[in-house]
Amino acid sequence: MKLRAVLAAIALCVTAVSVRAGNVGFQETRVPDAGGSSLVVGVWYPTDATPHDQRLGLFSQTVAADGRLAGKRLPLVVMSHGTGGWYGEHIDTALALARAGFVVAAVSHTGDTYDDTSRNVNIQDRPRHIHEVIDFMTRVWPGHAKIDVRRIGLFGFSSGGLTTLVVAGGVPDLHTIADHCLAHAEYFDCRMLRAAHLDPATIPIPPASAWLHDPRIRAAVVAAPALGFSFGRKGLKGVTIPIQLWRAENDHILPSPDYADAVRASLPRSPEFHLVDNADHFDFLSSCPEALARRVPEICTSRPGFDRTAFHAAFDASVVAFFNRTLR
Repeated sequence: MKLRAVLAAIALCVTAVSVRAGNVGFQETRVPDAGGSSLVVGVWYPTDATPHDQRLGLFSQTVAADGRLAGKRLPLVVMSHGTGGWYGEHIDTALALARAGFVVAAVSHTGDTYDDTSRNVNIQDRPRHIHEVIDFMTRVWPGHAKIDVRRIGLFGFSSGGLTTLVVAGGVPDLHTIADHCLAHAEYFDCRMLRAAHLDPATIPIPPASAWLHDPRIRAAVVAAPALGFSFGRKGLKGVTIPIQLWRAENDHILPSPDYADAVRASLPRSPEFHLVDNADHFDFLSSCPEALARRVPEICTSRPGFDRTAFHAAFDASVVAFFNRTLR
């Protein structure tokens, strides 16, 4: 099955899992984007309003729709999804953060979603999206006065991990892709370029100014980062904030040592590193319901002995603890 169809199925079916959220408010909003169509953003936040079951696509979450924001001087975490994903693919982590008192804004990257992959190789768009979401959440969003602009974190998975490293100060060297794909033509990133009819040796290289950084980010969680090999020490010398870095032991999409391991070796400040035994790439996504598992087993079937649901309970707790510690 093509990846686009697989991720579309995730967007429709993974949402069938019901997550008990407690006193969490939720709203979907749109953020203007200077580069084109407005960005669709899901926002989870603490509330004292009474929660109810709500549909989000095929998903059922127990939240207070548009409930009153509770608290003051609240930390903000922005979330960036992987290639062909959407803002809800880390729903359990977003809910866990909101229950812990964080405002969470998860963006769907226009042109790189399950229903529109027209710009999925234009990775320079993504850091701008994050910058604009932060601007919106801290200046325009109705609850913006209750967000502490000194306490902003970023969470990114796969291409979202690449996005996170760039926003945090990283500069990838896309010239490295040609040699990478010459040696690893079967890897996902190289196959994606071929699918877009791009030659890795002649792909357009954005200017350094295209890699937009945002000094408001104070800490970041990076899971299975795409194009990790493209940074090196020079490219990551500007990433000095605390980083929590995750790698799946048996990641068949972004295999060791070219991605998370390459980032770990090049960061100027040692990250809080987590190697997830027996895990694969898509185990960082929310657990699949039975309907989705039957439809796209390649996404939903973990390796023998790996419990994705149990992993996410530990993963979410670690992410919350990290941001609690680093965004004080």
